[in-house]
Amino acid sequence: MKRGLKILIIFSLVFLAIIASGALYWHVQYKSGLAVATEDFAQIELLVPQTTFKPFEGVKSEDDDVLNILLVGSDARDNEVGRSDALMILHYNQSKNDLKLVSIMRDTYVDIPEHGKQKINAAFAFGGPELVRETLKQNFDIDIQYYATVNLSGFSKIMDVVAPDGIEIDVSQSIPYRGGKIQPGKQLLHGDELLGYVRFRNDNQNDFGRVKRQQEVISRVKEQAVGMHTLVNFPKILGMADPYIDTNMSKKKIFQIGEGIFRGKSEMQTLRIPLEDSYEHKRVAAGAVLSIDFEKNKQALQEFLSPNFNEEIEEEAGEQ
Repeated sequence: MKRGLKILIIFSLVFLAIIASGALYWHVQYKSGLAVATEDFAQIELLVPQTTFKPFEGVKSEDDDVLNILLVGSDARDNEVGRSDALMILHYNQSKNDLKLVSIMRDTYVDIPEHGKQKINAAFAFGGPELVRETLKQNFDIDIQYYATVNLSGFSKIMDVVAPDGIEIDVSQSIPYRGGKIQPGKQLLHGDELLGYVRFRNDNQNDFGRVKRQQEVISRVKEQAVGMHTLVNFPKILGMADPYIDTNMSKKKIFQIGEGIFRGKSEMQTLRIPLEDSYEHKRVAAGAVLSIDFEKNKQALQEFLSPNFNEEIEEEAGEQ
């Protein structure tokens, strides 16, 4: 056998061995995370028990590199299972490594298709992710490609794998949580403490403060989780998260998005709907609601999610 051919064969075998070992590692890590999650998941009430909703009909993006992902969070402790506890849109531009997060206040008073005027968090209870997508389209003219409903019961364990050394948070006040109390000042928070931090709403900011803390933690996780550690552990993270998440994304798609996010170094931009000075507190049959200026908020949301949003900001900064 010629020496060149022998080298080529050896190289090919080594290459195949690397691929095989990588696939085996991915499988083992995923199963490891899944095993950890399912140890106590059987005791947790499912996000939408014994309920069948209309299939999710995500709108194909005009640009395959640009995705809007609907994130719906629910706290398994709540008696009102089904209503969304957190409602967000994650915008990811793969070509620009641009990550944006929009939080929509759950008391925002909107038109829900076939259900009339309601708080937006009722859309999930009435019709699951698809009705939330339709509601966002009708009220804000935003297209959504994918969804993920997340049960917050798995938050602590996932955070401890993503950030085993904790996440540094500048805590503004004393915050009690199940198991202790978080003290004011810069603190290194771990799983249970982070969960208590994002759940807390017993202050004068109520849900506004809670949404702010949720965005803060997600942003800090993004900043601190960037790097090889998270990328190597991502299969395990995915396995741990699997029982707590319902989504129309394939594991391949989740891994592609996660890899891009964790490899990237760009900061995550955030927006809250409604904007400041664009809403009124009102009381209606549905209870206390936020009556918003739809035109102002719709325009702000569409501009924020526009692929040219960052360039426009940079141009304005350069002109000043």
